[in-house]
Amino acid sequence: MALVNDLGKIIVFLFLLLSIFLITAKTPRKLPNYLFAAFLLVSVVDLSGFFLPPSDNNLIKGFKLSSILLQMPLYYLYVNSACYYNFTISRKHLLHGVPFLFFFGWFGMAGITEQNDQLFDIISTIQYYGYIVAIFWALRTFRKLYQENYSSQHDLTYIWLLRTTILFLIGNCFVMLRGFVRTDQTTFLMLYTFTSLYVLFVISWFVLNALYRPNLLAGINKDLIPAETADAPKEEPEQLKVLLKFMGAEKPYLDDKLTLQKLAKLTNLQEKQLSVLINQHTGKHFFDFINEFRINDAKKLLKDQSQLTVLEILYEVGFNSKSSFYTAFKKETGVTPTDYRKSMV
Repeated sequence: MALVNDLGKIIVFLFLLLSIFLITAKTPRKLPNYLFAAFLLVSVVDLSGFFLPPSDNNLIKGFKLSSILLQMPLYYLYVNSACYYNFTISRKHLLHGVPFLFFFGWFGMAGITEQNDQLFDIISTIQYYGYIVAIFWALRTFRKLYQENYSSQHDLTYIWLLRTTILFLIGNCFVMLRGFVRTDQTTFLMLYTFTSLYVLFVISWFVLNALYRPNLLAGINKDLIPAETADAPKEEPEQLKVLLKFMGAEKPYLDDKLTLQKLAKLTNLQEKQLSVLINQHTGKHFFDFINEFRINDAKKLLKDQSQLTVLEILYEVGFNSKSSFYTAFKKETGVTPTDYRKSMV
């Protein structure tokens, strides 16, 4: 039990330290940092049970228990702020705190009884998985929007947030499992220790990614609307031929910040018209459509310009991230850029 207490102190210390760092860090987009710092601070209240003795005060006990209902709302808001650069906190978002206020008031006045504690467990479980579903849905919508409108590496944001949410879901399963082994003290302590180490690993991985990969928080426009899907026509329209000719001659894809909106202006097409043209007649999202041109240029440079490094080539063809270039290149060719170059020798 002493090991669990020590791990709890380390975790809480890291949470507090990282919260301060996130709040004071210089970044063009502060809202995601603030929301994640708030998530960490609320989690500290729950994690303090690792080493702090329980209080007899109803308000303190009620706040500590009901604060669990703030964790997922804060994480959900964080995910949205990480995905969309123009996401803002408004009055309607205060509704996320209603369950917390209800139980905090109830516990503060009536104390924590077996009856209200059981109700709290039911509500908190429903709330947790409700937000998990909402987060997965938000990420699904985000992925569809950036694929249809952006050519930069927002797929890294999606993959990162998706993996993190899955890790949180796994961690919650460990917590639930602890409830089934309470009668076995040895197994319970082992699982408690493992859960503590798991929390320490996840939170460190999560925050280090956020701090050292700032492009993850670039965000997209939340006001975009997903395009409607339809079966692709058999005949290739004249507009597509003009578009492909323009792409080959002007090479707009060399702009690493190229969006559907920018390309629509360059080609004198409406955004929706261009989106439908690409999606229905090429079978690709805008994201993959643009990257195909970039990869084709990269393949030529890898073959003909041996003096250029892979890093120089990826910037040359319109990518702005090594990881996104490698992911896109392997998706298109089945091999890494380095292996492709070796095969051309």
